[in-house]
Amino acid sequence: MAGWGDPEEYGHNAPGGTSLNAVMEPARSVHRQIWRESGLNSGPRSIPEEIAVALTYNGGTYAVMMTTPLDLEDFAVGFSLNEGVISSSADIDSLDIVRLDNGVELRMWLGKPKADRLQERRRHIAGPTGCGLCGIESIAEALRPAAVIGHGQQFSPEQIMVAMQGLPSRQKLNIETRAVHAAAFWNVTTGIVALREDVGRHNALDKLSGALARASTAASEGIILLTSRISVEMVQKSAAIGAPVMVSVSAPTALAVRMADAAGITLAAIARADGFEVFTHPYRISYDAAGARERC
Repeated sequence: MAGWGDPEEYGHNAPGGTSLNAVMEPARSVHRQIWRESGLNSGPRSIPEEIAVALTYNGGTYAVMMTTPLDLEDFAVGFSLNEGVISSSADIDSLDIVRLDNGVELRMWLGKPKADRLQERRRHIAGPTGCGLCGIESIAEALRPAAVIGHGQQFSPEQIMVAMQGLPSRQKLNIETRAVHAAAFWNVTTGIVALREDVGRHNALDKLSGALARASTAASEGIILLTSRISVEMVQKSAAIGAPVMVSVSAPTALAVRMADAAGITLAAIARADGFEVFTHPYRISYDAAGARERC
């Protein structure tokens, strides 16, 4: 594929004040608090990075995806093949990886027959299952600032553990299929108020948002519980719901941590039977006197 270029280097900053060059590393070490039944600890953890990547063909944006900044040429070709944009890698006349202020553009140029076919196909695109950025055609839109959350309520580690332990038995579709994600909302008064399931983690959270809105539930008084990885759009959706705390069984991405910090959300993750880890705004976790003795 003649004409495939090297990444263009720029010195701009990504959201949160982190340089884009630094963000281009596939993983990042962050500090977090670790709560276990034996007490409170802290230390570094390596978490995956994610960036907004726009895939463009002949000057037009086809999609914006959040992805790990690694093997981006492979991603460009594989995405193009899997979407049916091209039949083989030879259909791409040139591919440039262009670093922008707040993301990366995978800039591809196709020959006229393929370009004409793509233009027609774009009129009939349906979003793939579980895609969190369907319909978004700019990096700026993908990285829109999340709503800023007020102080909200505090919760004890024991309450968070009880909330997460209540998830498996209520995941009826997952019990049957072992193939879907869940998003739930918990508060002190009711326990799990609502739980929604879907093959797409973003879809499950969207469903939960709709359920809470239809019931006029005050999200500021509870916790969003997730069974999936926390990526940036999951933080954006949680902020739009208005929940001050989100907890997941899986780890967050580095961009999700930055977004949660900026939005004022307490992000806890890697919740297991014996505890969890807190990455942002730990003041909403009210440790008792014994557990609050932080050990280095």
